[in-house]
Amino acid sequence: MLETIQNYFTSLEHNPIQRALILAFGITFFWLIEIAAPLFNFNYNKYKHAGINLFFTLTTIVVNFGFAIIMVKASDWTVAKHFGLLQIVPLNPWLQAILGLLLLDFIGAYLVHMIEHKVKFLWKFHMVHHADTKVDTTTGNRHHPGESVVRAVFAIIAVFILGTPIWMVMLYQSLSVVLTQFNHANIRIPKWFDNTFGFIIVSPNMHRIHHHITRPQTDSNYGNIFSFWDRLLGTYNETPMSEIKYGLDVLDNSMDQSLAYQLKAPFDKTIKSDY
Repeated sequence: MLETIQNYFTSLEHNPIQRALILAFGITFFWLIEIAAPLFNFNYNKYKHAGINLFFTLTTIVVNFGFAIIMVKASDWTVAKHFGLLQIVPLNPWLQAILGLLLLDFIGAYLVHMIEHKVKFLWKFHMVHHADTKVDTTTGNRHHPGESVVRAVFAIIAVFILGTPIWMVMLYQSLSVVLTQFNHANIRIPKWFDNTFGFIIVSPNMHRIHHHITRPQTDSNYGNIFSFWDRLLGTYNETPMSEIKYGLDVLDNSMDQSLAYQLKAPFDKTIKSDY
């Protein structure tokens, strides 16, 4: 079974259309659930709202494709040279796969996300993601191109540190795309889900807290796929959904749908960025 998984995700390296279809499927699937069972009944045009987020999704795809060659070269080099933690330490193939996914998520998602909140220059780019006042599944890929570059660089660093084969990278990125769309989705999630699966994966309820308009909630719940990083490292926050308000207190939240405002925000010195 593992060999089948390896072969399939290795093939994705040369199939950008299929990777794009995974992204499109996730957005469409959670979009439909949002319509059927929304948590918040936003008074907005859902299609118009999606426009700016899909623009940033497109720029993220372009940036990621631009770094894809470096990612593949890095992965192939580490495997060929037996460089990286997964290459140095002999492990059972299944254990290696699980450990690889866990550490890719920690370095390439949790760690970079936390750093973006702590480093003033990076935070100004990440603000664009937090600027959405009506968080839904399309918000998941709402990243300023500058932030997309930072995240791509961290992903490559993770590959070098770990020595992850390309199939593992493709598997992680596929899971990351779908789980990102899930934990941003405006859908009702029952309490039992958070009390069970929520200890392993990031649920929408957990991630909504991260999108609250003020700190300390904004600086918590950094996880992307796995929720236990926050619990283990003291960055977990639990706030009732009734208290959540989206946006960012240092931005003009009425401009969350202005593409020009969002693109210029990281370079606007009038925007307060103290943390």
